[in-house]
Amino acid sequence: MVDPNTKDDETLVEDSSLITSFSKISTALFYAAASMLITVVNKSVLTSYGFPSFQFLAVCQMFMTIFVLFTAKSLGKLKFPDLNRHTFKDTFPMPLIYLGNMEFGLGGTKELSLPMFTMLRRFSILITMLGEYYLLNIRPKFSVKISVGMMVSGAVIAASNDLGFNLNGYMFVLFNDFLTAANGVFTKKKLNSKKEMGKYGLMYYSSLFMIPPALILLYFSGDLDKVYRFSYWLHTPFLIQIFISSIMGFILNYSIMLCTQYNSALTTTIIGCLKNIFVTYMGMFIGGDYVYTLNNFIGINISVIGSLFYTYVTFRPSTPSQTKLPSTMNI
Repeated sequence: MVDPNTKDDETLVEDSSLITSFSKISTALFYAAASMLITVVNKSVLTSYGFPSFQFLAVCQMFMTIFVLFTAKSLGKLKFPDLNRHTFKDTFPMPLIYLGNMEFGLGGTKELSLPMFTMLRRFSILITMLGEYYLLNIRPKFSVKISVGMMVSGAVIAASNDLGFNLNGYMFVLFNDFLTAANGVFTKKKLNSKKEMGKYGLMYYSSLFMIPPALILLYFSGDLDKVYRFSYWLHTPFLIQIFISSIMGFILNYSIMLCTQYNSALTTTIIGCLKNIFVTYMGMFIGGDYVYTLNNFIGINISVIGSLFYTYVTFRPSTPSQTKLPSTMNI
């Protein structure tokens, strides 16, 4: 005869597992959608319109994040700690990582074709896996190592015969890879700590502390004069896209926080690359700067298959025996 209490415990475990799985998948999909949209919009602004300053666009995204979170806090819609003498210490090194990530990410978007950009971004997966191993003591499963190997090797094959080789673009993206890995690992570490900062405080103060150095970089780069002389400021479609890009900067940061909170830093990094299944193929038609080669096309598809395999091994449902294991252990 089955003990009713044991059955209830098993049901609770199953329900909890379903809720956890839903949170993991929904936050991953949210991040994928936000990341895909902002990449396409940024590419349109920086390449199709020829906007002269990715640094100015980064500053717009920072200001929008600060504005939205400050307004929401003022209206009582969310809470995070007020600024105090410990705030910078509690958020460090996130502001520097955020700034570098935006600068190099937007710079790479401008310099490279979308398919090449998205392929090189896959190196952030390997770096994140190593960061989790050494900083968070997380050991990846063999299936995860295989899928990561496929994604990275596909990126190497794709880049091995790049007719549109751009050294500056490659350097931007590789720096962006290191900073993306650092962002994921340190975000997970901060969210798991006992600090009261939370995801909203981490987003707000990271953006706030980024503004001064970002403005200094913008001033000394000479981009302000180029932005002032830009010829599309009275062009409504361009203004709509730069506004969407600014809003999406906030949404992207929020989606990264959620995805990292409910998943691992490695999963967040890989989801950021997985959404590029769509961006990669769209990039062959958007921007007009994709150069087809057989190596590039084969490498892209190997990397895509690796992304799909990782998605399968990470988000596949647990078997009934795996789900009931905690209840059995407590009897």
